[in-house]
Amino acid sequence: MTKRQIILALCILVGLAGSAWYLNSSADNQSENILVQPKVGPFRVTVTTAGELQAKNSIEIQGPTNARRNGIWNMKILKLIPEGTEVDSGEFVAELDKSELTSKIEDAQLAIDKAESQYEQAKLDCTLSLANARNDLINRHFSLEEKELYKEQSQYEAPSIVRQAEIDLEKTQRALKQARANYQTNILQAQAKMREVEAELSKRKNNLRDYEKLVQEFRITAPEKGMVIYVREWDGKKRTEGSQVSAWQPTVATLPDLSDMESVTYVNEVDIQKVTKGQVVEIGLDADPQKQLTGSVTSVANIGEQRPNSDSKVFEVRIQVNEADSTLRPAMTTSNTIIVANVDSALFIPLECLHTQDSLSFVYLRNGGDWVKQQVNVALMNEDDAIISDGIKLTDELMLSVPADSDELPFETLPRP
Repeated sequence: MTKRQIILALCILVGLAGSAWYLNSSADNQSENILVQPKVGPFRVTVTTAGELQAKNSIEIQGPTNARRNGIWNMKILKLIPEGTEVDSGEFVAELDKSELTSKIEDAQLAIDKAESQYEQAKLDCTLSLANARNDLINRHFSLEEKELYKEQSQYEAPSIVRQAEIDLEKTQRALKQARANYQTNILQAQAKMREVEAELSKRKNNLRDYEKLVQEFRITAPEKGMVIYVREWDGKKRTEGSQVSAWQPTVATLPDLSDMESVTYVNEVDIQKVTKGQVVEIGLDADPQKQLTGSVTSVANIGEQRPNSDSKVFEVRIQVNEADSTLRPAMTTSNTIIVANVDSALFIPLECLHTQDSLSFVYLRNGGDWVKQQVNVALMNEDDAIISDGIKLTDELMLSVPADSDELPFETLPRP
């Protein structure tokens, strides 16, 4: 092959490659520049969230209500019937661990034995003390008689002896009087001491009676007929076997009123501004996708909270379920569509067509054979589309993506009102 032929072949290859690149880039540009036209039809703005059914009203199945008074602060659930079990009034629901209470009963019995021993000892001490006081009084009576006889016998003696007899008699009389007063004091002291030990013994017996009565409350029964639903802890976990029941919150389970249900859901901080009390809600059940329910927003939390496994703040929203359905059960998962706005007929475009520049909304509009940035007024937006109230008409063609020469396109503003 000659040199001229080689050069000619290379030129042909370069030309074919350039043609292929041009055709490919043209096809890419043509595929990128997708055109759409506005649509007219019904338009809805909604906020969709997942929720959980719960009864608005329920009866609490409580554990021991006097545990705190008896010095028991936490109790472990040993047995708990399965959630969803139908029970009648008085039927067994749960049993709590009695080990701490049993230890207190044993200690109380030992305290009673000690108090009874102290009571008997105090009784013996008082008896002995009063017996000695009475004997002392009897002896002092005899001593008084002796002094009186001695005085009578000494009246014919010397004046000094007579005076000494009188002094001895007065001393004996005063000692007897003091002994009588001391005896009354000893009686009062004995009575006070006996009341003290008797009160201590009574206190210990009362403690034992309270503990024995409390034992019966560790077996928990249903106060009324209904379906048992577990309560949730502060972290959202259900209180089940092995969980601790606090003396301040002794609720073990609940009996919900299934005729009045609500869905509790949480809305993120971006969408919460759209949700207000009274809005209509379409409710679906994950357990039965064919069933559709209706409801309304009854409350919207003013303060956000951090839910488990969530990085952003959410706000609690409660939705009243309008229908009373026997198949509804607490803890069922619901899909809630909160209807924020509902327009019967409106002109709307896909959100991909909408752009912003200097806080102005615009679209890429075909104007004859050229493209322009056309300012538009946005009335409402949902997850997919936006209502345009001014700036375009139904027959306009819009570009769905950003053109390569977007910075060079002119910006057409709306006329001032």
